Amino acid sequence: MEQDALISRTMASSLASEIRTDIIEGVLAPGSKLRIKDLCERYTAGSIPMREALSRLAASGFVVVEDQRGFRVSDVSMEDLIDITETRIHIECQALQRSNERGNLEWEELILSTHHRVSRLPMSTSTERLNPEWEQAHVAFHAALLSASESKWLCHLASLLRDQTARYRLLSVSKPAAVEPAGDGQQRIVVDSGITRDIAAEHKAMAHAALARDSATACSLLRAHLQATTDIVLRQAQQDAS
Repeated sequence: MEQDALISRTMASSLASEIRTDIIEGVLAPGSKLRIKDLCERYTAGSIPMREALSRLAASGFVVVEDQRGFRVSDVSMEDLIDITETRIHIECQALQRSNERGNLEWEELILSTHHRVSRLPMSTSTERLNPEWEQAHVAFHAALLSASESKWLCHLASLLRDQTARYRLLSVSKPAAVEPAGDGQQRIVVDSGITRDIAAEHKAMAHAALARDSATACSLLRAHLQATTDIVLRQAQQDAS
């Protein structure tokens, strides 16, 4: 029995990860009904681990449980994005400040290695979509900045909010971003609103400030970095609505 329960929990974890990815990438649309039978067929799973997976996703805000109606994908709104961004800035700046105070040599090496990787990978494999490998490296770099905070809850909340931000970016941007050369083998991202951002330069500045233990500058740069992404999404959403 214990072995069966362990297998069920493992399956539920795997399912929750798969479904969460599909929600973030917009495969499962906001507000859409999540019927257990359909999901079991789609993900080749049993109903028990599926219900557990959906309950976990409800706890993290990706899924809503409706009385007598089952589950559905959480809705999205620009007001919610603004709230998420403000909360993320607060959480990540607090974690970054703690990391600057507590970070050791291993933390510095982690920042250097993750920054090197994200700075060397192409942001886009074409002009049509961001490179998934770059996206993963981007997440790893941001996680590295906060990793010495010695607070599992700050890091957990930062990761959750980062996923929510990714969901909004992918759902709200009607046209993919394009990239252009920026020298040193790097790329700048050019969004539909006409704004050009040098993401590589933003990352480099944050890494340097963190390694210099300049908390004020590092947090200011991080705040601007996160807010710029949200501002672009909001502007594009306004353009799409007009």
